[in-house]
Amino acid sequence: MASISAASPVAGKAAAFAHKNELAAAAVAPSQQQLQRRVSGRRARSGRVRAVATPARAPRAPSSTGSVKSAMTMTEKILARASERASLEPGENVWVDVDVLMTHDVCGPGTIGIFKREFGEDAKVWDREKVVIIPDHYIFTSDERANRNVDILRDFCMEQNIKYFYDIKDLSNFKANPDYKGVCHVALAQEGHCRPGEVLLGTDSHTCNAGAFGQFATGIGNTDAGFVMGTGKALLKVPPTIRFVLDGEMPPYLLAKDLILQIIGEISVSGATYKSMEFVGSTVESLNMEERMTLCNMVIEAGGKNGVVPADQTTFNYLEGKTSVEYEPVYSDAQARFVSDYRFDVSKLEPVVAKPHSPDNRALARECKDVKIDRVYIGSCTGGKTEDFFAAAKVFLASGKKVKVPTFLVPATQKVWMDIYSIPVPGAGGKTCSQIFEEAGCDTPASPSCGACLGGPRDTYARMNEPMVCVSTTNRNFPGRMGHKEGQIYLASPFTAAASALTGYVTDPRDFLMCSVGLSPWKKETDFLRVRTEITSGQFLLGQNGIALLGRNGNEA
Repeated sequence: MASISAASPVAGKAAAFAHKNELAAAAVAPSQQQLQRRVSGRRARSGRVRAVATPARAPRAPSSTGSVKSAMTMTEKILARASERASLEPGENVWVDVDVLMTHDVCGPGTIGIFKREFGEDAKVWDREKVVIIPDHYIFTSDERANRNVDILRDFCMEQNIKYFYDIKDLSNFKANPDYKGVCHVALAQEGHCRPGEVLLGTDSHTCNAGAFGQFATGIGNTDAGFVMGTGKALLKVPPTIRFVLDGEMPPYLLAKDLILQIIGEISVSGATYKSMEFVGSTVESLNMEERMTLCNMVIEAGGKNGVVPADQTTFNYLEGKTSVEYEPVYSDAQARFVSDYRFDVSKLEPVVAKPHSPDNRALARECKDVKIDRVYIGSCTGGKTEDFFAAAKVFLASGKKVKVPTFLVPATQKVWMDIYSIPVPGAGGKTCSQIFEEAGCDTPASPSCGACLGGPRDTYARMNEPMVCVSTTNRNFPGRMGHKEGQIYLASPFTAAASALTGYVTDPRDFLMCSVGLSPWKKETDFLRVRTEITSGQFLLGQNGIALLGRNGNEA
């Protein structure tokens, strides 16, 4: 177990915690002195000494210098370094040093309460520059309890002199709050808190979003966060890794949201339970950072512990100017062991949606063309980034039409909001996203926040207060997720969401994107997805409708 300084205000509690573990270890493995006492006792009782022969030993090779060589995955390497271990294997429980702890207005007050209860009212956080606090969930509301949560964060940050607190005071105009950012997962990336090779923990299940930077990032509960806040350490079980190899040229009508919905549809919402999901391949390498974030963001919807993409020049370019903290990326060894490999030919994939009420209820978008919808929502940590709005604008621009259902736009952060109003969309003759959205009849882009992604107070912008059918770029479609418990949510990419807004039905974006350049919107039936994946225990044949596990003889298992 990693040591904790005795000078720390939490040394007493941490030492007591360590002492319990040492006692448990002692109960399993007796010390040399204990063994000697036992032998001496037996001698005294028997009155004679018994001869003991030393067992034969094989010749011992000279020890090598340096760390022990052991093939590991990226996740195993990151946790090994954070726990000061030469190597780790899946299933081991280790104490790791945390590089960044994030909390927000929903879980922050609870985390703070636990921290104060366990470490004392006057205790100090382990490092005021490694705790990042971001109000983002229930912000633009008149709900007094929601507003009180932000006040609790503010008081705590002033008391602790927290360096990275992105405060908001004027709820009537978010632009009047220069420190306010917006959705925590996107803000963490934009503000340089995501770095390759590090450990980032947050009190939000979509903290796995940061794995796009080649780091270990996962969500934790308030109790664990309270302990991390006081010690800078967390006890984690090393997860095994599933590798997803995505190759092929990305079709112009697909986005990363289609890729992750395809994957979740194949393996189910429990297919990666407490496993790391590592994304590699030529397609992944071609994605920009925001698209990689979309991939990693939704691994939790497959039960994953974390998602990770190897850092490369795209990563380094994104981080340039965002952080002065030195970082060291790590990569999976060639001989690293993976639970399984899934291989996809991305060039043969089609736009997909997740039908109500589960992210793995996958269907081709064109199969849902008769589903009438009431609204479209474009936003959240999954689908409210700059690239997401550019994608939606591209569909509106290609159609030249107006939307047929209310279309709500919620930028993830202040920076995204500014990009919507200031950056010209390529091929749009100098028009910005905001101009294209206005011409298409969309709602004016709202204040940056999590918005209606998880419902929130009744006055939350775009919340579903009535049973409606919504196509959304968010990440979950459980009953009640966006408000009304009888609402129906179809998860989709920004391309598909925008296309659906134009027709009032769930719509394949190829109807607009491909026809606009004179290409057929459909591929032949023989071009439908058929991906073959081989693993040590047998083979998976992945078809558009699910998985069939085959034994080595090719028979269904």
